[in-house]
Amino acid sequence: MTVARIIENSRKTTQSGRAKAGTWSLEFERSQAQHHDPLMGWPGSGDTKTQVRLSFDTRDAAVAYCEKHGFEYHVIPAPPMALKLQAYADNFR
Repeated sequence: MTVARIIENSRKTTQSGRAKAGTWSLEFERSQAQHHDPLMGWPGSGDTKTQVRLSFDTRDAAVAYCEKHGFEYHVIPAPPMALKLQAYADNFR
């Protein structure tokens, strides 16, 4: 059975804007164990679904996609973001 993760995208630490925050991504979980290539030593697997990443505007659209295609899924919301508002003058108090 194919299992998917629906993840809410949050603002990256290095970004000041919120352009892609609030969108949702769907990633598939690995169904086979990775093995090391004997020649190069790189990890590999016959499971190519882990290379697929789909984007959705809403959580409901991602859930509907999973239900339409018969995928099991679990939803991972973004952690709450707490802003620390600080003025430059606070450095001298």
